[in-house]
Amino acid sequence: MNELVSIIIPTYNTEKFIRATLESVQNQSYQNWEAILVDDASTDQTVAIIAEFAQNDNRIKFFQLAKNSGNGFARNVALEKATGKYIAYLDADDLWFPEKLEKQIWFLKANNLPFTFSFYDCIDEEGNDLNRRVEAPLKLTYKQLFYCNYVGNLTAIYDTTYFGKITLPASQKRQDWRLWLTILKQIKATKPVPEPLAFYRIRKDSISSSKFKLIKHNFGVYRRFHGHNFVFSLLLMTRFLFTQLVIKPRYIKNK
Repeated sequence: MNELVSIIIPTYNTEKFIRATLESVQNQSYQNWEAILVDDASTDQTVAIIAEFAQNDNRIKFFQLAKNSGNGFARNVALEKATGKYIAYLDADDLWFPEKLEKQIWFLKANNLPFTFSFYDCIDEEGNDLNRRVEAPLKLTYKQLFYCNYVGNLTAIYDTTYFGKITLPASQKRQDWRLWLTILKQIKATKPVPEPLAFYRIRKDSISSSKFKLIKHNFGVYRRFHGHNFVFSLLLMTRFLFTQLVIKPRYIKNK
């Protein structure tokens, strides 16, 4: 059965990338999808570009927020509008391979999984291949995910008939990691599609300046999401940093 996939795409000032992102969705070999875009009060030409696509393709559904409310809020709004059996996530500057949905849904069914993800390749801001592939454990457990987010948001997909629609407070940082933790806490483990199915775009404004914030937000996951005290959260962060610096690099490879 060719079930509907709802693709959640929040946008904010992505005029440089959104056209290629939407084209990668339209070029899917699996064509039964709806793309739900929620724009977080962009001030550039993002809205005009999305409107052009929506006018010519009724599978593209477009909503605008009156004020800038954050990526998490925009995602939750899009999720409310979703009607598909499957929920897939895609950021407005990333790209999918043409057979991404087809291969991933087949993999879900063949392995009787309600949630999966895949490997992905990296490109720079201009779309140039960086010759870098990000892989993951071939069986990902809750414990592994607890210390490292191996799931690329642009590759994740889950079955709403198993989980329902999973929303998290929009104010929470690292919303994607919290979502995968919520899912794996229920099913204990999953498998990735063992090949790249997407391109993750590494942007200049998201590399050096965000490292301290990333550590701070990861600490917040242990402190507030998991509810651990300050001292124990610090201990967990040491394991997290060890995993990030020593274990995860083993899964980042040259193509």
